[in-house]
Amino acid sequence: MGTASSREHRACRGTVDNRQQGVGLMRVLAVLDGAIARFEAFVLAAGVILMAANSIANVIGRFVFARSIYFSEELNQFLIVLVTFVGIGYAARKGRHIRMSAVYDQLGERGRKALMIFIAAVTALIMFALAWFAYEYVARLARLGKVTPSLQVPVYLTYLWVPVGFVITGIQYLLTVVQNLRSAEVWISYEQIDAYEEAENAPAE
Repeated sequence: MGTASSREHRACRGTVDNRQQGVGLMRVLAVLDGAIARFEAFVLAAGVILMAANSIANVIGRFVFARSIYFSEELNQFLIVLVTFVGIGYAARKGRHIRMSAVYDQLGERGRKALMIFIAAVTALIMFALAWFAYEYVARLARLGKVTPSLQVPVYLTYLWVPVGFVITGIQYLLTVVQNLRSAEVWISYEQIDAYEEAENAPAE
């Protein structure tokens, strides 16, 4: 009796420990996701505002003072790269990337979940691979020491956001995998449940 009771106690304790570890992991992931979300929001907002301010100032300078801002085009090119590649991580967070769902929509709940996990995992691997290739390209530009024509800043700084954006996007897809593994619902991102799932479970009017 004592042995059986001891085994049951260890089993219960193991279950509690596993649950605590799961809760701890989700807290860490929530903190990571929140930090990335704040970073994305700040960078995207600042990038768009600076791009608009730069363009407006250049137009005023050209038509009012008959003199353009000499670095305006170069600065906007940098900001476009910034917004584009940080924006792909934001789009992944919100589940806004284009999806081909002809096969996906024909599957049941388990099939959709399995396919979503597979898609998110493969996409995460691709994003990290692209981040590595982009990093190598940026590192090569840094070694060459090229500078931009107008601002005379190192060219590699212009493309530094490319690997950063791919890494952020890869993390988002990994979080999507984790969310689908721990939850009964189908999630297209860490924050967004599948709209198909919502429509299917919606109460009839």
